[in-house]
Amino acid sequence: MSRLKWRLRVARPTDNLDVVADMYRDGLELETLSSFEDHDGFDGVILGTQAMDYEIEFTSHSGSRVGRAPTQDNLLVFYVPDGNAWRSTCERMTRVGFVPVRSFNPFWDRDGRTFEDVDGYRVVVQRTS
Repeated sequence: MSRLKWRLRVARPTDNLDVVADMYRDGLELETLSSFEDHDGFDGVILGTQAMDYEIEFTSHSGSRVGRAPTQDNLLVFYVPDGNAWRSTCERMTRVGFVPVRSFNPFWDRDGRTFEDVDGYRVVVQRTS
């Protein structure tokens, strides 16, 4: 039986495309894999690396307003087990504009830190595998 090679893309809209793309790219040390302008009214940026099996896509639609995250529990969680890499990632997240916040679910604060972007979406950097 052959195994399919799957790739995951998480996509979400934003009213702050350039700012959000910069924050995630620089804070998580991702690359811009692709971008597009006015594709049926949408602009977008796709972040990740060639070695990862996932991508993050941010889009903006001309004439639409999406507002802030619907809840404080909309999360992307990154597991960073190496202590030095975890600390430097947390420092970088703050430096590029993410705001450290207390997690809605206290589980995430036990071994990690939660950060909020300009749209109110949250990223957890978890210090475990």
